[in-house]
Amino acid sequence: MNNDNRNAQISDIYEFQYGMGNTIENIGGDYSIYGSNGAVGFTNVYNSQDAPVIGHIGAYAGIVNWASGKHYVTYNGVICRIKKGINPRFGYYLLLNSKLQKRLRGSTQPFISYDLLYDVKVYLPVRETQDNIASVLSSLDSKIELNNRINAELEAMAKTLYDYWFVQFDFPDATGKPYKTSGGKMVWNEELKREVPEGWEVKKLFVEMELQYGFPFDTTRFTDEVTDKPVIRIRDILENTISTYSTEDVNDKYRLQQKDLLIGMDGNFHLNFWDKGGAYLNQRSVRIRSKQNSTVSNFQAYFELSPYIKAREKNVSRTTVGHLSDKDLKRLFVTSSVITNDFKPKETFDSFLGKIITNRLENQKLTELRDWLLPMLMNGQVQVSAL
Repeated sequence: MNNDNRNAQISDIYEFQYGMGNTIENIGGDYSIYGSNGAVGFTNVYNSQDAPVIGHIGAYAGIVNWASGKHYVTYNGVICRIKKGINPRFGYYLLLNSKLQKRLRGSTQPFISYDLLYDVKVYLPVRETQDNIASVLSSLDSKIELNNRINAELEAMAKTLYDYWFVQFDFPDATGKPYKTSGGKMVWNEELKREVPEGWEVKKLFVEMELQYGFPFDTTRFTDEVTDKPVIRIRDILENTISTYSTEDVNDKYRLQQKDLLIGMDGNFHLNFWDKGGAYLNQRSVRIRSKQNSTVSNFQAYFELSPYIKAREKNVSRTTVGHLSDKDLKRLFVTSSVITNDFKPKETFDSFLGKIITNRLENQKLTELRDWLLPMLMNGQVQVSAL
């Protein structure tokens, strides 16, 4: 007997409750604190367990995140209490498929209300089908999460090497021993106001790296239709997304390559590596690319520039919009090392970055597959058997 209910209400699956308040202390306890868009810290109390969290109010209202284990949800989130007999992960995917961001109220401060949540109609199959659907979609999400953890470890390893080689200067010398610790000769560098290894140079960013500011696209020629001119704006840098296209003719010098380091120069000074080819950078952003004959990799430049960019962003007044200028960038330096048979930092860092980009691209394909399957599975259009 098939007990699938194609006209169920979300209230048949969840009870909702707004989070408990924003004064919870981030003290580094065992439980993650969830606001409107993911974990924001840790505390020693919890009010939910293994459940979705919906953004309640603000820019992330309606966004759904899965929170594993015990966690604390603030007022910026909605606690989702699953009802008995429902697979929790299946319930999470139902919420994802419900497009809650299209059901918000409020113009200046969007929010989601109880009545809007409870009014959502869903397809509720029998538990066995719920389990099968949750298993398929969770396997894709698990692989995405694994790749994200691997990438975090790869970046941490690269940063450790950078600190060891370019901060402590204990890169392998000609005998394979740590240079500075083994008594390698150091010389004073006026730009850095510190000693660096003999033979190393500190060069201006514009001399050692290839920089290109974005093209001043005509916004009236932006289109949602796919063209051969994908446009990358500041908002796209962090997530490596493409949110608009253009019909303008653009010089190829503005065309991005995989592994380019991008920096947004207005508002939040986003830094990230571009993981696709063929897109074009919009104005008020800059692309940094390692020159072919340079010893400085994009990853090294990222580590050397990040502290300055983050400090610059932090010092911007909360009441003003921050700007990075050409003058700011021309003040920056990178360190050019001496390459030996035992010390090839650019080759090493490029290898790390290549693996990170490969995992990102795999995640994009997995996400596309999950998002393609999600509506068909959650609407009962496609059946899945037990794995």
